[in-house]
Amino acid sequence: MSALSSLDAAREAVNELLAGGVRCVVVCPGSRSAPLAYALAEAEGRGHLELVVRIDERAGGFTALGAALSSGRPTAVVTTSGSAVGNLVPAVMEANHAEVPLVVLSADRPEELHGTGANQTTDQFDLFGEHVRFAASVEAGASPSSSVRTALSAATGALDGVPAGPVQLNLCFREPLAPDEGWEPPLGGWDAPPVQPYAYRRPPVGALGGLPPRRSVVLAGHGAGPLAEAFAAAHGLPLFAEPSSNARFGGHAVGPYRLLLDIAPGDRIERVVLFGRPTLSRPVTQLLAREGVQTALYHARPAAWFREGRRRERLIDDLDVLSDFAGRGAEGWLDAWLLAGAAAQEAVDRTLAGTGTLTGPRLAQLVWENARGQLMLGSSNGIRDVDFAAAPAPQPAARVFANRGLSGIDGTVSTASGLWLGRRIETTAFLGDVTLLHDAGGLLLGEGEAEPELRVVVLNDAGGAIFGLLEHGRVGGEPGRPGAAVAVERLFGTPHRADLRALAAAYGVRHTLVRTTAEAADALSAPRRAGREIIEARVDRSGLRALHERIKAAVADSLAPQDRLGYN
Repeated sequence: MSALSSLDAAREAVNELLAGGVRCVVVCPGSRSAPLAYALAEAEGRGHLELVVRIDERAGGFTALGAALSSGRPTAVVTTSGSAVGNLVPAVMEANHAEVPLVVLSADRPEELHGTGANQTTDQFDLFGEHVRFAASVEAGASPSSSVRTALSAATGALDGVPAGPVQLNLCFREPLAPDEGWEPPLGGWDAPPVQPYAYRRPPVGALGGLPPRRSVVLAGHGAGPLAEAFAAAHGLPLFAEPSSNARFGGHAVGPYRLLLDIAPGDRIERVVLFGRPTLSRPVTQLLAREGVQTALYHARPAAWFREGRRRERLIDDLDVLSDFAGRGAEGWLDAWLLAGAAAQEAVDRTLAGTGTLTGPRLAQLVWENARGQLMLGSSNGIRDVDFAAAPAPQPAARVFANRGLSGIDGTVSTASGLWLGRRIETTAFLGDVTLLHDAGGLLLGEGEAEPELRVVVLNDAGGAIFGLLEHGRVGGEPGRPGAAVAVERLFGTPHRADLRALAAAYGVRHTLVRTTAEAADALSAPRRAGREIIEARVDRSGLRALHERIKAAVADSLAPQDRLGYN
């Protein structure tokens, strides 16, 4: 069999991607990857897929990650050879731990150029190590079809015992890298199919007859899904749901649950039923480790975020068995939680209103109340502020996303743009100023590229406020130690004077500055306009640690003795 030309090999690879369900490919420009770019342009011209161009490989990787998260389809990102591939490491690591079907198509020099000092040539095959489910290098002239098919099976979780996740296809190309003279792709384009808004449908949860009464709670971590809400409702149990669980709604959800875990009724918990991965708070971690509390993790399929035998929860893959473990809510158990939750939420709201200023937790409440379609929550304080202060809604108004695989702040803007690409519905991102600055390049769109309908809400407190809520805030706040305060502020607070209005203008993004709660409420409730906008909320982070302490004290004081003993 004669060797394939580089363009023909690329065409084979693209055809297999299409057959495997790929409908969006992010291309980062380069010469060695040109055969793939040309083949993809042909496929887009025939209306088979959407081609997205990003000049920054890190932004491109996270854009593809977001599109895969939103659409549920495997999504590919193309890079040229050399250091370009290394820029995908953060997105691949996140995709690994979050089980996202991200397909890396890394172009490479042919074997005869390796070890010769050839430009832009390095050992990039298997660069991602254990972070990918499958990796293959296809030599120049060989057919890539079999490798592409296997890679897509691995990416989508179709291989037995292998969770979904990222894969790498390292495709080697020889010159010529460009098509013959006279090449021209079709003039058509991708026509995105209409997408229905996110709608909640309660899933079945198993047999419930004859269950014993127990003081159990349902804990919904990242990615738990609405099954956690349905399980809690069916069993008459309180629900503690992180924002990115997509279970933080309904009549059983307790919003300020983490403020109640160390007082009644939190100190009476006997069993915890865990769905998804809890990532946000130390009180939850302490609950799962509490002596005398039995815990179970619903484990219906292979998971990438833990190794069996390393967590203490009993692994259960059958909902009927899980029902037997959880039991039904003991008499008065759910009511005690709902009463305590309502009192605690009122204390949170009252304390935030009493500050007289706009704060991160109050902004989080406004974002949570106004977001529709899709909501991307940045790591650091953004998602924690929602978990800390936002009340559960009767029904979900937006599908919530967050990069909680490794909880990094890198690539958040690009991920949000990818979320819009995946479903073409309005998308809101809530993040901090450092997170925005870390991925400012994700705001860059080439001329003619589709502009997302994206609202980026930025809590700008001129640095990293989250560290002030950790033990570092105590170190920096000890009286009589000015040197410690300076060191902590420099090393963790990372103060800056970046002009976000100018940054937005540089990338052609609308900008609105808000300084008060009323201004923030007006901006977030205003009708959406086409394109992208940044709503910058400037706040002072110096009093954040004290605010959290006041809220905790108000919650404790709000629970009268009869409320604290609502369950005996």
